[in-house]
Amino acid sequence: MQKSPFVLILSFSVGSRRFYAAAFVFMLLSVYLGFLLPQAVGFAVDSVIGGRAPESSFMPAIIKFMPSVGEGDIRVLSRAGIFTVLMAALGGVCSFLWHRSVAVGSEKMVKSLRDALYSHIQYLPYEWHSGVQTGDIIQRCTSDVSIVSLFVATQITEIVRSVALVVFAYAMLLPLNAPMTAISFAFLPVILFYSLIFLRKASERFLAADEAEGKLLSIAQENFTGVRVVRAFGRERFELDKFSAQNSYFADLWMRLGELLSTYWGFGDLLVGLQTVTLCVAGAWQASLGEMTVGEFMIFLSYNGMIIWPIRGLGRVLSDASKAGVSLKRLREILDAPLETDIYIDNDNDNSGAKDAAAPLRGDIVFDHVSFAYEDTPVLKDISFTVKEGTTVGILGHAGSGKSTIAQLICRLYDLEEGCGVINVGGADIRNLSRSRLRRNIGIVMQEPFLYSRTIRENISSLREAPLERIKEAASLAKADEAIESFAEGYETVVGERGVTLSGGQKQRVAIARAVLNRPPIMIFDDSLSAVDSETDARIREGIAALMGSSTIIIIAHRITSVSRADYIIVMEQGRIAEAGSVRELLERGGIYKRIYDLQGSDEDEEVSGNGI
Repeated sequence: MQKSPFVLILSFSVGSRRFYAAAFVFMLLSVYLGFLLPQAVGFAVDSVIGGRAPESSFMPAIIKFMPSVGEGDIRVLSRAGIFTVLMAALGGVCSFLWHRSVAVGSEKMVKSLRDALYSHIQYLPYEWHSGVQTGDIIQRCTSDVSIVSLFVATQITEIVRSVALVVFAYAMLLPLNAPMTAISFAFLPVILFYSLIFLRKASERFLAADEAEGKLLSIAQENFTGVRVVRAFGRERFELDKFSAQNSYFADLWMRLGELLSTYWGFGDLLVGLQTVTLCVAGAWQASLGEMTVGEFMIFLSYNGMIIWPIRGLGRVLSDASKAGVSLKRLREILDAPLETDIYIDNDNDNSGAKDAAAPLRGDIVFDHVSFAYEDTPVLKDISFTVKEGTTVGILGHAGSGKSTIAQLICRLYDLEEGCGVINVGGADIRNLSRSRLRRNIGIVMQEPFLYSRTIRENISSLREAPLERIKEAASLAKADEAIESFAEGYETVVGERGVTLSGGQKQRVAIARAVLNRPPIMIFDDSLSAVDSETDARIREGIAALMGSSTIIIIAHRITSVSRADYIIVMEQGRIAEAGSVRELLERGGIYKRIYDLQGSDEDEEVSGNGI
C-alpha cells in the first residue's frame, strides 16, 4: 500500500518531531503577540482622541501594570508605547525560536529522506536500474529533495500560521464588530475555492515540468559521459540540437505554468482589493454613524490586513505544496520500488544448507533446462550445461546470442521465474543462496568496465581494502602494471569520470585487476579482453591460470583466441547451445566453431589441447 505524501513526511520526521512541536508553540506565541500590537494602537488613539478606550480592548485591564512617564495623555501614550515595545521584543524572541526549531527539524527530516533514498537505491534490482535513466534518478534525489526540503522548512508552518492568524483574528474581530466581520469573512470561501482550482491545474503542469527536467538532465548526463564518442564522430551539432529541443520544451512548460501563476495572482489581487475597498466603505459609514470608534476601525483594518497577507499568499503556499506533492510522488516511486528479496540475508541465515555460509562457494556450476526472457523477448531457450569445479569454460557466440545473460544469471542480477529451470552452484539452487554471499564468491569483469573518478589504486581496491603489494600483484597479473607505472603519479594517478583518461584496453586491465585482487573461487570474464591485443590477451590468461589455481573460470568472448585454451567450449546461437566440447572436438566436428576458427585465424602460440586457460 502506497503512503500518502503526508504520511511519507511523517515517517521521516521521527527524530525531528520535538523540534516541530517547539516550532509550532513558538509560532503560535508569535502570532498571538503580534495581535496585541493593534490593540495598543487602538487603545492609544481612542484614549487620546476619543476620550475613551475601545470597549472590547483588554488594555485597561493590564495597562496598570505598565510603567509610564508624564501625566494625562502622555502617560497613556507612554504606557501604550512601552507595551508595544515589550510585545514586539517578546514576539521577536518567539519568532527566532520558531524559525530556528523548524530549520533544525526540517534538515534532520530531509537528511533521513536522503539517507533512505540512497540506501534504497543501493539495493534495488539491476533490472530496475537498467530501465531508469541516470539523469532522472539524480534529478529526483537532488531537485525533488530540495523542493520537499523547502516545503517542509517554510510552507508547513506557514499553513499552520495562516490558520492560526485567521482563527485569532476573527475571534477578536467578531466581538469588536459583527457586521464588519461578516463582510470580511464573506470573501474567504471565494478565495479558497479559487485557490483549490488553481492547485489542481498547477499540479498537472508541475508534474509535466518535473518530468521534462529529468529528461533534460539525462540528455546532458549522457552527453558529458559520452564526450569521446561525440568528439570522435563530430556529433556536437546533433547533441546541441537534441538538447535545445528538450530545453525549449522544458522552457515552454514553465512559461505556460508562469501564465497560470500570473492569472492566479492577478485575479487574487482583484479579490483582495475588492475586500479592502468594501471594508473601508463599511467601516467609514459605521464610524460616521458613531457605531464604531476610530480606534476600533484602525484595529479592524490592522487585523484584516494581517489576515489578507496569509490568504493572499495562499497561492504561493499552494503552489509550493503542489510542487512538493509532485516531488514526493516521484520520490515515493523510488521508495516503493521492491528491493532484491534476500539482499539483507546474513551469513548465519543463509538458506544454502552449507555448514558454514561464510566459507567459499565450491563445486560445479550447473544450468538445468534454463530459459530466460527480457520482458517478452526470449534470450535463453532451454539450455543445459555443467562447469566443473576448477575448470575453465569458454562461451562463444554472436552478439545477442545470450552469452552475457548467462553471466548475469549466475550473479543473480536477474532471477529465473518459476518453471524456467534451475541454476546450481555446489549442489545448491542459487535462489536459496543470499545474493550477498553469492556475489562475494564471484569475481566478474563486465563487458563495459566501470571505473570511479579516483586513483588507480583506489579503483583496484574498491571492492576490499588491500596493501599496495597485493594491488601491484593484481595489476601485474592483469598486465596493467607497465601502463600504470608509466604515468607520472603511478598508482596514485586519478582517472577521469568512468576512466575516460584511460584507453579501452587500460580500463579493461584495471577492471581485471580489481576482480582478481581477492582471488574469488568463481571468475567470470564477460568479453573483458576485447580491447587488448592478442599477445596481451594470452599473457593475461596465462597469469590468471597460474594465480587462480583451483578457481572456476568462465570466459565469454567473441574472439576465438580468448577461449582457445579453455577446457570446455560452449557455442551459443540464438539463445541455444549450438555445439559444445573441447577445442579439438569442435575442430574435428567442423561446425560453427570451425567456421569461426577459419575466419579469425589461429594463433600459432596458442595450444589447442584444451589444457589451462
